[in-house]
Amino acid sequence: MDILTTALPALHEAFSLILQPSQILFLMTGVLLGLSVGVFPGLGGIAGLSLVLPFMFGMEPVSGLALMVGLIAVVPTSDTFASVLMGIPGSSSSQATVLDGFPLARKGEAARALSAAFASSLFGGLLGATVLTFFILIARPLVLAFGTPEMLAITILGLSMVAILAGRLPLKGLAAACLGLLVGTIGEAGAGGSLRMATYDIPYLTDGIRLVIVGLGIFAIPEILSLLRQDQSISREASLGAGWLRGVRDWWANIWLSVRCSVIGVIVGVIPGLGGSVVDWIAYGHAVQSSKDKSQFGSGEIRGVIGPESSNNAKEGGGLVPTLIFGIPGSGSMAVFIGGLGLLGFDAGPQLIQNNLDITYTVVWSLALANVFGAGLCIALSGGIAKLTTIRFSLLAPFLFMMIAFAAFQSRQSLGDLVALFSIGLLGIFLRRFDWSRPAFLIGFVLSHPAEKFANQAHQIASFRFRDSFEAGFAYVASPIVIVILVFTLISIFLGLKQAKQIRSEGEVETGAKRAPLIFLLVLLAYTVTAWVNAYMIRLTSDKIFPLTIATVGIIALCLVLLRMIRAPEGDDVFADREAAGEDANAPHGLWSTLGWFGGLLLLSSLLGFILALGLFFLAFFRIRVGLGWARTLILSTLGIAAILGFAYVLNRDFPPGLLQSFLDLPWPFT
Repeated sequence: MDILTTALPALHEAFSLILQPSQILFLMTGVLLGLSVGVFPGLGGIAGLSLVLPFMFGMEPVSGLALMVGLIAVVPTSDTFASVLMGIPGSSSSQATVLDGFPLARKGEAARALSAAFASSLFGGLLGATVLTFFILIARPLVLAFGTPEMLAITILGLSMVAILAGRLPLKGLAAACLGLLVGTIGEAGAGGSLRMATYDIPYLTDGIRLVIVGLGIFAIPEILSLLRQDQSISREASLGAGWLRGVRDWWANIWLSVRCSVIGVIVGVIPGLGGSVVDWIAYGHAVQSSKDKSQFGSGEIRGVIGPESSNNAKEGGGLVPTLIFGIPGSGSMAVFIGGLGLLGFDAGPQLIQNNLDITYTVVWSLALANVFGAGLCIALSGGIAKLTTIRFSLLAPFLFMMIAFAAFQSRQSLGDLVALFSIGLLGIFLRRFDWSRPAFLIGFVLSHPAEKFANQAHQIASFRFRDSFEAGFAYVASPIVIVILVFTLISIFLGLKQAKQIRSEGEVETGAKRAPLIFLLVLLAYTVTAWVNAYMIRLTSDKIFPLTIATVGIIALCLVLLRMIRAPEGDDVFADREAAGEDANAPHGLWSTLGWFGGLLLLSSLLGFILALGLFFLAFFRIRVGLGWARTLILSTLGIAAILGFAYVLNRDFPPGLLQSFLDLPWPFT
């Protein structure tokens, strides 16, 4: 009763602020900005908030909040376009959507997948706001109950999703996850500052490889090249299916899955720093485990879209709890949001809840209302935008190359970004070709940093407590919350391994000769052994123990796969190779000649700068590769360059410079 007495007046005041016409206008402006930014893979909420942050000075507080919250709310909704239509994770919270959303688009059901995703996102956002309205008053003790061991346990739960996505051979999935974890440890160690994996000779790697580059390289480049080689549209069907109404009906038919995944999103989102990393994988794992027929997951199962999309918008609401109550940003965008709050005259933390509960509820329900506007717009647009999947892909590919190169460069605005993108893309091509689980690799990479950080912190604190007494140390490490999470983790691993053979997260892959898969395995083994030796030579125990442990597990897994390759006859699943048979093998264009076009764009960019290189790339691609006449070539090239110039100007972003720019002082955009 006390909760209601406290909440209802503040809630009434919040709605009276939100529903003013001027605030609705600012909220809609934020929604439109968020939709514009979110459709571009790799940019997301941080870039969008950075765009509006300068305008916070002098703004009326509620108007500024409406603008920022409107933008934050719809990025996890609009990034679904890239995940479904292109097979590119629009952000870290839309990775799992790719697994079934993109196969649905290729079947001609893009509009169905998009509308089901947007309906799920809308519901997740509304349910999250409803739960948070009352939960925010009792969340303080729950958030405080999550210490380092509990955070580590949640991270391990996220890693357990690898079992579900391991594919036909769990050992290959485990090895792929270990490889992702090892790639995530490249650079300066967080604990002692030791440099790992060749970062002495390559300064660019000191800060590690960014998620946007890994996401684009592992998923975007392999899928774009595969479609471009086939020289047809994304959709294999001539029609778009039943469209957005069918997707909404699919969501309603799976309403309880949406409810459960939304609750998962709120709960995981409350934990600072983890929500965007694991919530969609946990929701996807739950969707798989709760389904009777698991055979279609990874090949176009609508439940594989509804689960993650319900959770990732609910997670945004959950992420407000640590942000508003403790001033602890749950993500990069929330860190910028805290800065925006400060510019508006509010300090995130306990005092905000105590003294400005109405402002807190204004944020929560602005988030919900923005979800309504954003999802409504996306559902209305999904049928028209889905028609992109029926266009000849060679007309879309150069623009996608342009977008992912531009997005990757925004990581650090260094030419090293383009080299890293090409290198990770090459790895993604081979992982896809030989059926090594790319989702498992990505899960490993995303969770590498939090897993190492929480493991080191838990080990250090537990060591001190065990010195005092065994009981104190054990109580710290094995708290009731940790035990419950680990039980769920063990159940997840058991069910995942049992069900993995029914799930094709990478689709069906034919088997081929032994030689090519064996060579790739030996390359992976050589890298893992090198990582083990590098970790062993590090002096600081806190910096070496995590990569050493992961490399050891990876070497064991790879050696077991190698042993199977030696013993197994040709035709065994361990020799999966897309170039042996199927779409890739029968494609009219070769892999390396197709990759050469993208490599050529990056090479020209390093020599001439991005815009000059892009102009030459467009002219050559449309004329030679697509076979268009000069008129259409010039029109499409001009439109593409004008679009990227306009986008960069609005966001105040730069382009990759080349060797030419070091000799000549050129004006923007050629700098």
